[in-house]
Amino acid sequence: MRVVIFGATGMVGQGVLRECLLAEDVREVVTVGRRPTGRQDPKLRELTVPDVGDLEAVRAELTGVDACFYCLGVSSVGMDEASYTRVSYDYPLAAARVLAEVSPPVTFIYVSGVGTDSSERGRVMWARVKGRAENAIIDLLPNGYAARPGFIQPTYGAVSRTRWYRVLYAATGPLVPVLRRLFPNQVTTTDGIGRAMLRVAREGSPTRVLGNRELR
Repeated sequence: MRVVIFGATGMVGQGVLRECLLAEDVREVVTVGRRPTGRQDPKLRELTVPDVGDLEAVRAELTGVDACFYCLGVSSVGMDEASYTRVSYDYPLAAARVLAEVSPPVTFIYVSGVGTDSSERGRVMWARVKGRAENAIIDLLPNGYAARPGFIQPTYGAVSRTRWYRVLYAATGPLVPVLRRLFPNQVTTTDGIGRAMLRVAREGSPTRVLGNRELR
């Protein structure tokens, strides 16, 4: 498989990148983002773009892609709806539209989160925006999916780029084994998400919205 990852420097993206590089059936991993990952691997090819919403400069590099794992995201804290929409709706739709044109059979998995609002009418801003993005991607691509992880345990050195997330994970780290026993369907790991995405890329899924249970 030839795989493209958006947001490979984020916490989830780091886990997904690791699993893709380890997978024997993945021959090439292309990352797209504003900064390099810092990883080195014979399979890895990195494309840096100044604006993730404008992919014309790398359009030719996105042909022949079997799977796209869209892990780019930001916290909605302190953001207005227009700014959050640009990152969480406009950017992923830009990627999905280009891939729909140059690699139509692509399996495209957009990472949103538990609580995302498919109705697009709820009171929670981030949930509405991500619900709108999920719906648009699923409508656009025959093999479009949304992944809604719950509590994510960072593994194998994956680190969030958001400071208060890092503080949260550091504080809750010792409690994760207890959380996994009490709420087994609500806790997953960064490497687990990567393996789940690869499984969907290989086999497909009857469910287009992948909750924490499916991601485990």
